[in-house]
Amino acid sequence: MTIYHVNQACGCDCHVGSAEQPFATINHAAQVALPGDTVLVHAGTYRELVQPRWGGKSNTNRITYQAAPGEKVVIKGSEVITNWERVACADASVPVYRAIIPNRFFKEHNPTGTNPFATLLCGDWLMDPWPNCLHTGDVYFDGVSMYECVDLNDVKHPKIKTAGPCSPWVGTEEAIYDTARTLLVWHAEVDAENTTIYAHFGDFTPEQLKEHTIEINVRDCCWAPSQVNTNYLTLDGFEVCQAATQWAPPTGVQRGMIDTYWSKGWIVRNCDLHDAKCSALSLGKEISTGDNESWRFNRKPGYQHQLEDVFKAVNRGWSFDLNGSHEVYNNVMHDCGQNGVVGHLGCIGSHIHHNRFYNIAMKHEFFGHEIAGIKLHAALDVKIDHNEFHACTLGIWLDWEAQGTQVLSNVFYDNFRDLMIEVTHGPCLVANNIFASEYNFDNVAQGTALVNNFFNGTTRHIDVLDRATPYHAPHSTAVTGFAVVYSGDDRVYGNVFVGEGKARTEECHFGTAFYDPFSNGYEEFQELQKKYAREDIDCFKLIKDPVYIHHNAYLKNAPAYRGEDDKVSCAHDPALKVYRTEQGLMVDLNVPAELLSLTFPAITTAFLGETRLSECAYENKDGSPLTINYDLLGQARDEAACHVGPIEGLKVGANTIKIWD
Repeated sequence: MTIYHVNQACGCDCHVGSAEQPFATINHAAQVALPGDTVLVHAGTYRELVQPRWGGKSNTNRITYQAAPGEKVVIKGSEVITNWERVACADASVPVYRAIIPNRFFKEHNPTGTNPFATLLCGDWLMDPWPNCLHTGDVYFDGVSMYECVDLNDVKHPKIKTAGPCSPWVGTEEAIYDTARTLLVWHAEVDAENTTIYAHFGDFTPEQLKEHTIEINVRDCCWAPSQVNTNYLTLDGFEVCQAATQWAPPTGVQRGMIDTYWSKGWIVRNCDLHDAKCSALSLGKEISTGDNESWRFNRKPGYQHQLEDVFKAVNRGWSFDLNGSHEVYNNVMHDCGQNGVVGHLGCIGSHIHHNRFYNIAMKHEFFGHEIAGIKLHAALDVKIDHNEFHACTLGIWLDWEAQGTQVLSNVFYDNFRDLMIEVTHGPCLVANNIFASEYNFDNVAQGTALVNNFFNGTTRHIDVLDRATPYHAPHSTAVTGFAVVYSGDDRVYGNVFVGEGKARTEECHFGTAFYDPFSNGYEEFQELQKKYAREDIDCFKLIKDPVYIHHNAYLKNAPAYRGEDDKVSCAHDPALKVYRTEQGLMVDLNVPAELLSLTFPAITTAFLGETRLSECAYENKDGSPLTINYDLLGQARDEAACHVGPIEGLKVGANTIKIWD
C-alpha cells in the first residue's frame, strides 16, 4: 500500500508523491493510485477536475482520497475573475460591471472543453423558465451564487422574476427573495471569440470591488471518472463546490459535482458539498441507457423513454454485482439548484445516512420535476436513515421502483414538502421519522408501510392509472412485471397524526380518513371483488385496494380511517417544534396521557406480509426478516408493548429531546 501526498503549496506533478516531494494536483495522483493506495491531500483550494484512472478491487481493497487530518481542502469547479470594468449606463447610478473572457479560457480550464455560459440548462422535465432558458454557468460573489438574467436590461435595472407558472412556490412565501440577493445578478453574451459577463454586485466602487472574490464556474464536475465502473473509491473530508452541473433527469446522463458514473462501492463521507448548479452527488445512470430523448426529439413522452431506459439497463447487465452499493454519510449538502443526491438505476443497494441537507432548490432560479434533497429512481434496496432535511423544496423523492427501500429515523422540518413516493408498488418501509413541515407526504404510490412516524402536517394521496411502472424479483434487478398504481395496499401502524393545520392544496388531508373508500384488509377486498366485479381487470378498476390501519394516535382532532378500532383520538395540541441550538438538533413536544396509553407489539416482517402486486416482503436487503424494535434515537422498544410515534421514553407534558449533535 502506497500513500501519495498532494500539496498545492510546495508540490509538483513531476515529483514522486512522497511527503517530502508531493504532487501538486489531486488529478495527477488519481492517475497513479492503485487498489490499496491512499492519496492524502493537504490544505489548499484545488481548482481542478479529478478524473480517477483506476478503481479499487473490493470493499476491502479500495483507493482512498482523504483530506489530511486537521487541514481544510477545497475542490472548486470555478476560477477567479479579476478583470472587471465598470461600463456606462443610461442611469449612471447603476454600477454595472463586465468581464471579457476569451473562449479559450474555458477549454484551458475544463477537460471537457465546454463553456457553461454557452451551455443551456436543459433536459427532460425541466419546466421553467421557458422559453428564455438559463445556462449551466454561474457567478459567485464572495461565495454566494448570483442570479442569472436572461436580458441585459435586467442587469442594468436589477430585479428577479419568479420561475414562472409551472413552479409550485408561485403565490407562496417561497416566491419572495432575499432583497439583499436580488441585486446580485449577471448576464452573459457569447460570440465566436469571447464570453462577456455583465454583473451587478451592489453599490461598490471599482476599488471596493477589488476587496471581494468573484468566481465563475468553469468545470462541469469536480470529481468524476471518464469511464464507467471505476469502483470502490473513498472520498473523505473534502469541501467541494461551484460546479456547472447539467440538469439531471432520470432519462439523462446524471452528472453530479461528485459523480460515481455507473460504478460500485464508493464511500463519500465527512464532506461539505454545496453550490452545484444542479446536483451535488450523482449515483445515477450513464449515456448508453438514454440521454434526454424526449427533450431532444419530442417523439415520445419522457415516461415512455424512462420505461425503455429500465429495459436498456437490464439488457446491458444492470445488477447488484456491477452497480450501486455506495455509502454516503456524515456529509453536509446545501445550496444546490436541484439535488443533494440524485440517482437512477445506479443507486441500487446504497446506504445514505447521517447527512444534513438544507437550502436545496430554494434559490428558485429554475424549476423542474426532479428536485429534492435526495431524488432517486429505482432505489432498489436503498436505505436512507438518520438524515436531517430542512429548508428544502422537497426533502426526499422516491420515484419509480422504490422496492425494498427503507426510509428510517430521519427528521424533516421547514421544508415546502418532506417526502414524496411516486408510481411504485413497494414494498417501501417508512419508519421512525419526524415530519414536522406543514406538508408532510405525497403518497402517489402503493405498498408503503408507515410505522411509528410523527406527521405534523398534511398528506396528499392519489392514484396513477395512466402510467405503468416496473416491479422486480426480491432483491434483484430482474423485472417481473409492470402495472399502474391503483393506490392503497399501505400499512399504517403506530403513527401520530396531528390535525387542524394549514393545508397547502385542496388535495391535502390530515390524519387517515382519506383512506375511507379503501377496503379494510384483504378479506373485505376479496368480498367486494366477488360482489361487484367479475371481469378480470374490472376488479381492480372499480374496487379500492386493501389498507391495513391500526394503533395510530390522532391529536388535534385529526380524522381517522373508518375501519380503525385500536386508536387514540383527542383534541390535544402537541405543539411540535424542531430547531437547532449549539447542543444540536432539538425537538419540543407536549405529550398527552392518551398518547402513552396506546401500545402494540413490535412490527415485524411476518406481520406486514407481502405487497399485492410485487408480492415481496418487507425485509432487509439480504432477505432476513426485520423487527422495528428500536426508535429514532436508537433506543430499544419493548417488543410486547411499543408506544406510538418515533420516540420512546416520553413523559406526560413538556418534553425536550436532543435528536443528535
